[in-house]
Amino acid sequence: MVESETPPRVEGKYAAIVVCWLLGNGCLFSWNSMLTIEDYYVDLFPKYHPSRVLTLVYQPFAVGSLLILTYYEAKLNTRKRILFGFSLFFIATLSILVLDLATSGKGGLGTFIGICVISGAYGLADAHAQGGMVGDLSYMHPEFLQSFLAGLAASGALTSALRLITKAAFENSKNGLRKGAILFFTISTFFELLCVFLYAIIFPKLPIVKYYRSKAASEGSKTVTGDLAAGGIQTSTTGDDGDAKQERKGNKQLLMENIDYAIDLFLIYVLTLSIFPGFLSEDTGKHSLGTWYALVLIAMYNVFDLIGRYAPLVKFLKLESRRWITIAILSRFLLIPAFYFTAKYGDQGWMTFLTSFLGLTNGHLTVCVLTSAPKGYKGPEQNALGNILVLFLLGGLFAGVTLDWLWLIGKGW
Repeated sequence: MVESETPPRVEGKYAAIVVCWLLGNGCLFSWNSMLTIEDYYVDLFPKYHPSRVLTLVYQPFAVGSLLILTYYEAKLNTRKRILFGFSLFFIATLSILVLDLATSGKGGLGTFIGICVISGAYGLADAHAQGGMVGDLSYMHPEFLQSFLAGLAASGALTSALRLITKAAFENSKNGLRKGAILFFTISTFFELLCVFLYAIIFPKLPIVKYYRSKAASEGSKTVTGDLAAGGIQTSTTGDDGDAKQERKGNKQLLMENIDYAIDLFLIYVLTLSIFPGFLSEDTGKHSLGTWYALVLIAMYNVFDLIGRYAPLVKFLKLESRRWITIAILSRFLLIPAFYFTAKYGDQGWMTFLTSFLGLTNGHLTVCVLTSAPKGYKGPEQNALGNILVLFLLGGLFAGVTLDWLWLIGKGW
């Protein structure tokens, strides 16, 4: 079995955990910003169901791109792949600001198409950055991957908190929704630029990161060459490396050995995205919180998703049995009738509870699967498996946002 334990002499573990958390934020911060200001887009494009359409546009680009990237994973330069992803996040987020300023915040089909194009760019960026990062971190210390996954959830919690603050600050001002949205994407733009800097310069120079990448290279990985060079380590191809590479299991074999984990991730996100954010944004009725209601629900989901991703750090809370992980994931489908009847007959307290539970289980089970699956494999295999699992995760997202439209049956659209 291949261990991921850190030798005592290697430093930089906690710095790496922080950087991984920030990079996890960066993978979804801009996209979550777009989701979180859905009240602005609903006001701007009332006829186009933006909370559903933007997600539906995003997913084919994410899944299609990652499918290609996963197939060619062993031949790709991981450094260039991830830097392309974060750079595209930066450019796309900046483009939203430019588009909004150029149109003076006016709606219309042309503007909506522009927003959809940017949403597709986010999907392309996500496939490069998130898929690459999960693969890259799968052969390192498990806490790095856990921190990255927590960062993904933290981006949702942070954007929700920021949205509540901006809504309160600008609620009574003219064009308050637009001012809040502009502030949102200004912050997102600078944050994505920070992520480019962190991955390009800081992360590859951390001693512990160089250790794991050198270890992966010694096991035959060719994808880490660029990152090792950025960290000041030159690698050369030897006969031993070639033999190690030949021993690497293929993607098909890795998938067959972990098909339950792959299906688990698919099912986690099929359920989650069939409810969040579309159903929570449009189909929960009218309540005393008014326009704040959808924002509060989305915020509660994001906060508990974050909590769920830290729960596995408590040993007795981490599910490691493949059977029990699958049972827990299948049992979540009881949430579908629960949400339906709560939206129809329940009050906002019960809906808030269900939304929180949805987020908690989503985060917890995601971390349990992604940190358990790579154990026992060599570095190149762990990298490949990480990409495969993220592909199924994004496939579940795509299926979920598609099924989310079923909530509209009988509602005239």
